Amino acid sequence: MSQITRRDFVTTVAGSAGALLFGSVLTGCGSSGGTSPSSSGDTKTLTVAASPTPHAEILNGFAAPKLKDQGIDLTVKEYTDYIIPNQVTSSGEVDANYFQHINYLNNYNAENGTDLVGVAAIHYEPFGIYAGTARDLTAIADGAQIAVPNDATNEGRALLLLQQEGIITLSDPDSYEATANDIAGNPHGIKLVEVEAAAVPRQLQDVDFAVINGNYAIEAGMHVADALAVESAEGVAVQQYANYIVTTPANQNDERVKALVDVLRSDDFRQYLSDTYGKDVLPAD
Repeated sequence: MSQITRRDFVTTVAGSAGALLFGSVLTGCGSSGGTSPSSSGDTKTLTVAASPTPHAEILNGFAAPKLKDQGIDLTVKEYTDYIIPNQVTSSGEVDANYFQHINYLNNYNAENGTDLVGVAAIHYEPFGIYAGTARDLTAIADGAQIAVPNDATNEGRALLLLQQEGIITLSDPDSYEATANDIAGNPHGIKLVEVEAAAVPRQLQDVDFAVINGNYAIEAGMHVADALAVESAEGVAVQQYANYIVTTPANQNDERVKALVDVLRSDDFRQYLSDTYGKDVLPAD
């Protein structure tokens, strides 16, 4: 996925869950792996890179106070792109990250020669088709423009959803790595507008429809209930696109990372997701 403008906001959670802090750009807060005792003695720190919505919200609003009770101070560094969080995890500037599904991670590792590890699946954000200048998918106009993410993994996911709705057919109907070149049937002659995933919501005023990542839809004030179509839970999406806690091989068994995973796979977390996000963010299993 191509890099876009970086917002490198840092929220240090010292006691209770802090609200997201916007406007201050801080750097140099990451630990370099292993346990990181603070000046208080037994307290440890854990630094995690995350997308603002819903990942950083989840970390600050739910995980931080739970980890505080275990003697772990959570520091969250926010990024709006999909490149830098992996870079700073590999470099040791942060201990882990939380923003990506396993297919994106595998593709990133292959393209960059890295060995980042998906520790555990945490949550799933349904992909949706949202109305732009048109609102009726059943009466889609010939030559309609549909905005989709342009990165290798999310474009395939968008095309699967368009296929689910009968708008196109793919040469391999089960491929989640499909590109525009793999469209075998296009009865309406739709035209794909391929842009960076974060920019897709901004295309709505200029295209008929847009297929939007769940996190960017939430960030833009849209919800699953607003979507004209949502990917089926019976398809490959839930298995392939759950968002993971990701770290380095050296940190995958770190007690702080394990504690974070345990917190984010608890029954309390499932209830938190339901209460906070409804159907916009679902537990991975």
